[in-house]
Amino acid sequence: MSTYSQIRGLKVITDDNPVTSNLEEGQLVVNTCTCVIQGVNVGASWSAGGAMSTARRHLAGAGTNTAALAFGGMITFTNVACTESYNGSSWTAGGTMGTARYNLAGAGTNTAALAFGGCAFPSCVTCTESYNGSSWTAGGVMTTARRYLAGAGASNTAALAFGGCAAVTQLVTESYNGTSWTNGGNMFVARMRLGGAGINTSALAFGGSTGGAGVVCTESYNGTSWTAGGALANCRQLLAGAGASNTAALAFGGCTTANVACTESYNGSTWSAAGAMVTARKSLAGDGTNTAALAFGGCTTVDVACTENFSLGKTFKCF
Repeated sequence: MSTYSQIRGLKVITDDNPVTSNLEEGQLVVNTCTCVIQGVNVGASWSAGGAMSTARRHLAGAGTNTAALAFGGMITFTNVACTESYNGSSWTAGGTMGTARYNLAGAGTNTAALAFGGCAFPSCVTCTESYNGSSWTAGGVMTTARRYLAGAGASNTAALAFGGCAAVTQLVTESYNGTSWTNGGNMFVARMRLGGAGINTSALAFGGSTGGAGVVCTESYNGTSWTAGGALANCRQLLAGAGASNTAALAFGGCTTANVACTESYNGSTWSAAGAMVTARKSLAGDGTNTAALAFGGCTTVDVACTENFSLGKTFKCF
């Protein structure tokens, strides 16, 4: 008769006080003190969170899964300037942006966020705004006006903008120091509608579109230059990302010929499948880390307000 470890290829954890954190998916835990099977790790999963007050697409986000910020976007074909703050369970209204816009990017935290680029119909913009937890103030203008760009950064004084589209699809990278933007190393693949994660010295760019078909390529930034990384398993654009660095990121949602719910996790070299989202959608926003992320807003066939919370490898199901 085959054993559990032979069937699943995972060692059974046996202990009189078993540790249940950081288990691999499907790993079985047996408490030797009570001689019972205590539980099994069921792996990555998305769960529903509190709905946003304003359903919208093409928005931006910043922060963590328990302290998030959502700002800008589009309702039908109208630019919006509204901001909402998330505490892990519900959204509340925040300060209104100075410039209503969509297809923008964001970075930072819910009390030190940065909003940059985007489109204030009908034109792409260079404006930057900084958030202090209650209100937005104008910051330095970007070198290149663009929409459909991606962003990364830990605060409103250390952010990165890359990719996007103005008259043409962009390679341009810009770094923000709290006052002004300066050009950094160009990306290898000019693209828009891409996902981003990380900080300004350890960023990741993935997916997107070169102007027509979607792409699977990933690029990693070290503060100066980009290098090629592992390809996404699922080609998609209008996706979202989360992660603290270019070696620990998450890609989720987006669209191919249809909206997708798939999630992929990056370890610095390769992408692997993670749990599927509850709601397949594109043009959404995300924030957090690759083990604790938040997805919010976006579009199915209509603008949506739904929020989902991601947990990777820490979901423990007891028997």
